Amino acid sequence: MDIDKIYKKCLNLEFISKDEALLILKNSPTSELMFVANQIKNKFKTTEDQKKVGWIIDRNINITNVCISFCKFCNFCKIKNSEDAYITTIEEYKEKINNLFKLGGNQILLQGGLHPDLKIDYYENLFSELKHEFPELKLHALGPPEIIHIAKISGLTPEKTLLRLIDSGLDSLPGAGAEILVDRVRNIVSPAKCSSSEWLEIMHLAHKINIPTSATMMFGHVETLEERIEHLIKIRDTQNLKPANSYGFVTFIPWSFQKSGTKLEKNFEINYVNSEEYIRLLALSRIILVNIKNIQASWLTVGKETAQICLHGGANDFGSIMIEENVVSSAGSNYTFDKQGIKQAIIEAGFEPHLRNAKYEFQ
Repeated sequence: MDIDKIYKKCLNLEFISKDEALLILKNSPTSELMFVANQIKNKFKTTEDQKKVGWIIDRNINITNVCISFCKFCNFCKIKNSEDAYITTIEEYKEKINNLFKLGGNQILLQGGLHPDLKIDYYENLFSELKHEFPELKLHALGPPEIIHIAKISGLTPEKTLLRLIDSGLDSLPGAGAEILVDRVRNIVSPAKCSSSEWLEIMHLAHKINIPTSATMMFGHVETLEERIEHLIKIRDTQNLKPANSYGFVTFIPWSFQKSGTKLEKNFEINYVNSEEYIRLLALSRIILVNIKNIQASWLTVGKETAQICLHGGANDFGSIMIEENVVSSAGSNYTFDKQGIKQAIIEAGFEPHLRNAKYEFQ
């Protein structure tokens, strides 16, 4: 295969094959991958918008740390009867959300473990009460594994579960629990979670209902290069099935596995990624996902400098200031930003920071 011909397909926003993607990932210089990815990024923008980089003020709040999954990359979850197990109380939500509003944000990324006892009515009551207390609050909540889990223990279909949650106040669905969408990998890192096909089906359901979603990828552990590409192509193909006027996946966020103290680190040979590998994978994601408008650089897992470089290699978003984050930080990530810091980082990289919402609309 001719690499220049593959580049031409990419720049025409055509879908490339797994073999074509693998060829350029293995053989293209990083500068070329970044250049092609950046050209693709700019095709989604007017000339005057090409310097604009999105960011958001939101807060992660974990509903509970009780989880039956016990993924091998997670140090956060607890068993139900553990001494330090918890379910966040309404008063705690109020305190955290009031703090968020004071900082200028209005969205919470609301996630938690797969709690064995929390059925659909719990989440309906929680969402409804939060929306009653904070009418302007946006709930970017749960994820496909949680939807599947709630549906199963509530005796509902996934579609009915989604619809009831939306009626209760769910605004958008994050791409949590994707890890790598290849069951060989999932059977190692998160065997109790939903399968890759179930994850994709929940997102397809959300797209048909027209609730905004995001897609993620946690890489740099036991997956191969081919499996990374397979993940990207499955995301792309699911996006291609969405109804024409549906939000679909509004963004894709690749993040690198954080290893510290995890069972994966202790028991498996890990394919860690360095900064250059992250930059290359992000550029490849921009090249493959030509039907998804936004690509976010994960400063939380790779740090400020690497994320800044990614803005020149396909990324157009810098994510959230992450007022609160527990899962990734419990595995070794210690990067932080406040509002001024994230804006300054974008400016230092040569771009203009623009506050956005979960739909990637500038405010």
